[in-house]
Amino acid sequence: MKIFKTDEYRKMKDPTPPGKSLTKIVTAENNAKDMEGIFVVFPPIRHGRYHYHEKREGIFVIISGKATIKIEGKEYPIEAGDIIYLSAGEKHTITNESGEEFRFMEFYTNPPHEADWIEVK
Repeated sequence: MKIFKTDEYRKMKDPTPPGKSLTKIVTAENNAKDMEGIFVVFPPIRHGRYHYHEKREGIFVIISGKATIKIEGKEYPIEAGDIIYLSAGEKHTITNESGEEFRFMEFYTNPPHEADWIEVK
């Protein structure tokens, strides 16, 4: 069991190791077998890579900031308080063009994160 207090993640110093883009927050160490979770901090003016997952479903919980999520070619504004569900196969990316950090948690099926990540070129 793990309880997430989003306010703690909103205020936390970015825990992501240098050169990495995410921090895992739910793993097999938490007895998670079919899901994983990550905490992501996008600095101001960051563009994610357009990609999809063949088997993974995901839920994004937006903690702070404003950004744009592109899903299947259509852009949607997102901000703190929004929750987004993506089904397997949906192409997506997040872009932070604001002057502030953008923070979110993502929880997804079929871990590990690296095993089902396909870039769209």
